[in-house]
Amino acid sequence: MLLVLIAFFLGKRFFRTGVQRIFDLVVSRLLEDPFSENLLELWSAVRRTSFQNIIHISMRAETGKIIKRPLGSPKPFNHYDNLLFVPAQLVRSPIEVSVPVDLSVTLGPKAEKPMTLPIPLLIGGMGFGVGLSEQAKVALAKAAKELGTATNSGEGPFLAEERKAAGKFIWQVSRHDYGRDPQGIAAADMIEVQMGQGARMGGHVIEPHEIKGKAQKIMGISPVSSLKGYATFPDITSPQDWPRFIRDLRKEVGGKPIGLKLMGGGRLEADLAIAIEAGFDVICVGGSQGGTAASSPTISDDFGMPSINNLVRTQRYLKEQGVRHEVSLIAAGGYATPGECLKALALGADAIYVGTVPLFALVHKQIGKVMPWEPLTQLVYYNSKYKNRLDVELAAQSVVKVINSFTMEMEEGIRAMGKKSIADLGPHDLVALDQWTAELTGVPRA
Repeated sequence: MLLVLIAFFLGKRFFRTGVQRIFDLVVSRLLEDPFSENLLELWSAVRRTSFQNIIHISMRAETGKIIKRPLGSPKPFNHYDNLLFVPAQLVRSPIEVSVPVDLSVTLGPKAEKPMTLPIPLLIGGMGFGVGLSEQAKVALAKAAKELGTATNSGEGPFLAEERKAAGKFIWQVSRHDYGRDPQGIAAADMIEVQMGQGARMGGHVIEPHEIKGKAQKIMGISPVSSLKGYATFPDITSPQDWPRFIRDLRKEVGGKPIGLKLMGGGRLEADLAIAIEAGFDVICVGGSQGGTAASSPTISDDFGMPSINNLVRTQRYLKEQGVRHEVSLIAAGGYATPGECLKALALGADAIYVGTVPLFALVHKQIGKVMPWEPLTQLVYYNSKYKNRLDVELAAQSVVKVINSFTMEMEEGIRAMGKKSIADLGPHDLVALDQWTAELTGVPRA
């Protein structure tokens, strides 16, 4: 026992002395070495260039190819932070908790078979194979069914297990050879033509090593050939081709709503004019804050416009053209809180696509299966060796709970404004904290 105590105190003393000497050496080097030999040079470089850009430079130097970054842009785009709701207190009375709030929405009202949902939150498009694993897609579908809302196939191939688990299902007609799969069209409650999204648009290539196994077989692609996502659809060579494209597609869909998903940009109104002429029933505009399984930093950081700009400009243009009551509007890109979703609804959106929220909810209580050695996305990505560790039922219930939490907070907010339905919301329920937001949205300054 005595030897143990002696060893402890000696070890403690030598440890303290050793740490102190190392600390003195490091601090002395930092304070005394010229910049050309000083590690502080890296700190200056990081502050000037950013740590992420330094990593990007190294990745580009390693591969000499386009780098693919997941989850969208980290840039702090203008969003909804400078908008606040107007509370009901004396002029208007708030609504009691016992009064139900109507959150239902109908998408594609002019279609023969419009899609009606009990809540305005939809699971965004995240493709099987090109992004998520089968386990993750089935979990999202199960959650959407329990919530009564719709899930979106994304750009991946038709996954029968996803459709079987889902209730309402949106099939995304993507710019891939399998994109117009008759199975997907027949099984869907709504069709969505994908021309772009907030974090990615245009043509792109997926290398053969990135997609193997089941997804590769369903897609019908060679294990040695790259998968190409076309820049546009093969039968679209000019804007004048879009009405014919939609007429032909409408013959296949049997009265279901046909939507368009695009990245909102500087010529948004010109794109919307083509969409209106073509006869789309639903328009989804993705903002620069949108996420994706993989996109080049240039496309996700430097293209498009923020979600709030897209929503306001689309709403305004549809009204000006007299078609707002015919065309449904879905907002997408960076909607991470119930308040942001509610503000978008007040500014004119009929529904919101959420992607990052359910994606992170999928791994709730399961992060210890991969962290700290791997990022959380390794539990849900298709090309991950850890995807089979995802507990599908637990993941689905976590998504159900997070969306239920969102809707409950939205209901609470609507009652606090003295309203009973999302249909009662409007820009008059908001004030802006700055001039830029006030001018953009048309709501008064606070």
